[in-house]
Amino acid sequence: MNILIVLTSHDELGDTGEKTGFWLEELAAPYYVLKDAGHRLTLASPKGGQPPLDPKSDSEDSQTEDTKRFKADPEAQQKLATTKLLSDIDPGDYDAVFYPGGHGPLWDLAESETSKKIIETTLRSGKPVALVCHAPAVLKIVESEDGKPIVEGRKVTGFTNEEEEQVGLTDVVPYLLEDVLKRQGAEWSEGGVFAEHVVADGLLITGQNPPSSGPTAQALCKALAAKEEYA
Repeated sequence: MNILIVLTSHDELGDTGEKTGFWLEELAAPYYVLKDAGHRLTLASPKGGQPPLDPKSDSEDSQTEDTKRFKADPEAQQKLATTKLLSDIDPGDYDAVFYPGGHGPLWDLAESETSKKIIETTLRSGKPVALVCHAPAVLKIVESEDGKPIVEGRKVTGFTNEEEEQVGLTDVVPYLLEDVLKRQGAEWSEGGVFAEHVVADGLLITGQNPPSSGPTAQALCKALAAKEEYA
């Protein structure tokens, strides 16, 4: 199946003067879960081209087998360097959408009308959407067909307030993801600080943190398989 992976184009970490972007593991692990399952992947971002990589996610102690494989994979590097412009994307061309995290999405994708439309169109077409870590923040402007927040009454997870405190960015981020989604009526759950935790509520799949990124993509594969089985 065709899967769209949506990455941030935002590279400024608030007013700190430091850089941010997408988190490498949260792209690399899902990329190979989905690719190795036989799915065709398209990468897109608000500005197109090479999206910014959070430098902390490229540090030696953040490397995994998947990140090493991704950095040594010419095809993956080419796709990353030439992401499609998000505004050129027709969600009808894709069977599912996956959003990696990193702090970048808090600023751009979470305010993007284009991203909002892609998620709403995908879900209303009976297709799954998966988001991991900070990426569930993009749901804060997404609405159900009756105009209510998409997360209202739905089970979700994402980067927790405690995890944000652990990385020392509570006062840097524009808002706390957990607080925003709870205020919108989400049934929030978490698996512990930097513990793997994935929640699937119908077509909406969310993962808590970097260790949850591969399992979130596995949950997306499961949803696609079930959809195919009952098609």
